[in-house]
Amino acid sequence: QVQLVESGGGLVQPGGSLRLSCAASGIMFSIGVMGWYRQNPGAQRELVATITRGGTTNYADSVKGRFTISRDNAKNTVYLQMNSLTPEDTAVYYCNAGVLALGGWDSHWGQGTQVTVSS
Repeated sequence: QVQLVESGGGLVQPGGSLRLSCAASGIMFSIGVMGWYRQNPGAQRELVATITRGGTTNYADSVKGRFTISRDNAKNTVYLQMNSLTPEDTAVYYCNAGVLALGGWDSHWGQGTQVTVSS
């Protein structure tokens, strides 16, 4: 059973920073693309950033220049460094990973971590 466990969310003032982490565990042969998504109540889940195993990144226009995604393949962990946060960044942030396990390739989600940007 593959599990993704997120950490690092919380309350921060506008202009502040947070760093999210997401660690994958379980029986896995390989992890492909990893990413972060976010969602507010009543809204669709939206892409924040993705990163391939080789380090190629992709960002939503709304976070370019402020957020940085990175990963440590040895630790099966992906990170999201969020700087210059605004209230519009408030959301539940979800980690996603494409994982090759016993049943083949599948997409896995974490449980979500709340990020609130408010003064």
